[in-house]
Amino acid sequence: MLASPIVARKRALFLTIGQSPRPDILDEMRPWWDGVSLDIEERGALDGLSREDIARAAPRGAEGRLVSRLHDGTEVLLEAEWVHHRVSELVRELDDGSIDVFVLLCTGKFHGLAPKGVLVAAGPVVDHGLAAIAESASSIGVLLPNEGQRETFRCEPAGGKRFLLSHASPYSGDRWDTAARELEEADLVVMHCMGYTEPMRRKLAQKTGKPVLLARRMVAAAVAQVL
Repeated sequence: MLASPIVARKRALFLTIGQSPRPDILDEMRPWWDGVSLDIEERGALDGLSREDIARAAPRGAEGRLVSRLHDGTEVLLEAEWVHHRVSELVRELDDGSIDVFVLLCTGKFHGLAPKGVLVAAGPVVDHGLAAIAESASSIGVLLPNEGQRETFRCEPAGGKRFLLSHASPYSGDRWDTAARELEEADLVVMHCMGYTEPMRRKLAQKTGKPVLLARRMVAAAVAQVL
């Protein structure tokens, strides 16, 4: 009788730009990896920082901004460049060669991250996946978590698509009816933030009557391919 092959456990590090852990994200993503021997670790860009430190990371003007949340669910607005530097520091600090997959749980733009393991960054996964799925669409609706992100939003590759932008936070407020009206003329919609949940996706799809793509589902599927 042949012995069953020994399957080596893999190590995955999930990086959030807020505080870790993020069970609100990971619990929805885990079913994609059923049957995989996987050790999951989480780190956050705001881990260990005081409220005063976090306040200093807020955007001061019209510069790029990103949205995340704290342990208690409080929404936090962060300056994009500060987040980029902080995430780069974390990758350098944690990349000891033993991590098989780095997963960046933010759909913002990050450049220059080059860990030894595989990098699954939410931004490129969502943008390129959207471009492939929306090949025949003439207009794409994009839901962002903060109104201030509308001016700096760029989708790569965009092609000749017309983008209809709206906003609704996954962490605070209730702007879903207004957002749905602003997006209902799009051929399909993408929820461009890892904070949006599957129930939120279903709600938006029902209100707009259009296909709606959820960032965390697209990233979970991408991670499943490299495990």
